[in-house]
Amino acid sequence: MQRRMKKRLVLGLVAALLVAVAVWIAWGDKALELNTYAVTSDRLPDAFDGFRIAQVSDLHNVEMGKDNERLLALLEEAKPDAIVITGDMIASPRNTRVDVALRFAERALVIAPCYYVTGNHEEKTAKYADLKAGLLALGVVVLEDARATIEREGEVITVLGAHDPSFNADPTLPDDEAVMDAKLKVLVREDDGYTLLLSHRPELFEVYAAYGVDLVFSGHAHGGQFRLPLVGGVVAPNQGLFPKYDAGLFSEGETHMVISRGIGNSILPFRVNNRPEVVLVELYSATR
Repeated sequence: MQRRMKKRLVLGLVAALLVAVAVWIAWGDKALELNTYAVTSDRLPDAFDGFRIAQVSDLHNVEMGKDNERLLALLEEAKPDAIVITGDMIASPRNTRVDVALRFAERALVIAPCYYVTGNHEEKTAKYADLKAGLLALGVVVLEDARATIEREGEVITVLGAHDPSFNADPTLPDDEAVMDAKLKVLVREDDGYTLLLSHRPELFEVYAAYGVDLVFSGHAHGGQFRLPLVGGVVAPNQGLFPKYDAGLFSEGETHMVISRGIGNSILPFRVNNRPEVVLVELYSATR
């Protein structure tokens, strides 16, 4: 009798623990947070001291609240001067909701100017052309291997956008590193001054650093999907197990890279110990 009672007690405790873990995972999958990084450079024009850039990445058609109200409220709270969207706005190949992505972009533009680059999921869907046309019509700056500038008080910084390597159609380029190298050879110029690069792929950081880009915004890794204390992410696309570039701020020489953990999920429908995030980067001039 006592043995049965002990067994029932153990089973009850195990069941309660499993329920608690499931609730915690479900909460964490939707518990959007804002994480802020400060980046200082003596190359940054003084007029951009204190400039704030919010980053949204890997939406995958997720809606944080009705019409992304919670996401937009967090963006508004961040008070950015610019918003960068670093790929995978839409899910693919199934459940591709261009309308969800465009409703978000329309409301984000009310908060700040928006700059967008593609991710690998845009390449996988037949609806990317619709997304691009809709974003351009709204006034989003779409950067497919293209350049833009941001002006403030007579000074400028350069924004470069790398079209995701998955769109590459050149058979002479053997891998993503070669594709990105070919892109940056054309995009990066000696007279660019302080330069932001929007590129979905964090695993190509060494290529970005080789071209002396000042600050890279990236995503794609989903924070490693499952995060372990003191270890970090467990698995990421194109990096495999225990990825080097999973989330946060990385530096090599004078080049910094911020990797967003993203907001939505793709192949795996949930994340563990890895809350979705909006990133805010504050730029500071080392000369002030």
